[in-house]
Amino acid sequence: MDKYIRFDWAAKRMLRDKANFGVLEGLMTVLLGEKVTIVEILESEGNQRVEDDKFNRVDIKAHNSKGEIILVEIQQTRELYYLQRILYGVAKAITEHIKLGEKYDQVKKVYSISIVYFDLGKGADYLYHGQNNFIGVHTHDELEINTRDRDAIKMIAPSDIFPEYYIIRVNEFNKVATTPLEEWLDYLRTGNIKDNTTTPGLSEAKDKLRYLQMTDAERHAYDRHINNIMIENDIMETKVIEGLEQGRAEGRAEGRAEGRAEGRAEGHVEDARRMKADKMPVELIAKYTGLSIDEVTAL
Repeated sequence: MDKYIRFDWAAKRMLRDKANFGVLEGLMTVLLGEKVTIVEILESEGNQRVEDDKFNRVDIKAHNSKGEIILVEIQQTRELYYLQRILYGVAKAITEHIKLGEKYDQVKKVYSISIVYFDLGKGADYLYHGQNNFIGVHTHDELEINTRDRDAIKMIAPSDIFPEYYIIRVNEFNKVATTPLEEWLDYLRTGNIKDNTTTPGLSEAKDKLRYLQMTDAERHAYDRHINNIMIENDIMETKVIEGLEQGRAEGRAEGRAEGRAEGRAEGHVEDARRMKADKMPVELIAKYTGLSIDEVTAL
């Protein structure tokens, strides 16, 4: 079986070449359910290509044939405020593409696609999709709004304007690939591509992303990248295990301390009961047991 380059590496190094746009276009076409043609791919601040790059983030900003903006982000390692960051990225993309003084009809719709290789949170699915809709609280209908298009007033849904978010949780995919989307997930997770695939983008990937087609220098850099990812994942897993062990140890120590404290408190109560039975003054009982006068009186 042929060995293919991982998508995260290809996205950073190879897929920005116009000759290789077909791979990315295929992923977006399968995900968005419509034909996507990339006009251009723009660089973003997350794409470091230096030797000591932390390899945990790849950003792609593309324009489709409608002039809409598509953001693709690949994230290897956990980030606590990830959702806030993708919201910021979408807002930044919108504001960057409208000039001061332009009408708001120049605002472009943005699709945000996040491919994450870490546990983002709680959820069993490998694909999540969200967008803005305005639903009647009492009527449950979707609001449509007036807009002008070619000197005519027409109705559109807010979802035609507001951003859409897709989060692909690669590590949650564990099915046999039978649909185009599942074939893409299988490739994202394992690097495998079916020999007879007709899935958009993957057929191009079979030709463009073969491991053995790389030069010796490219293969060396790629192997080092994969090794770095394995080390990083091992470090993260070790931190999690160490955190759990430390938590259990602290819990056991805290439990023992609480048990000793509770035992001493119960002993003081029993002593106070015996003293009270012997008719000792309440003040003396409180003094010798450490209980308050109210606590002794209540016994």
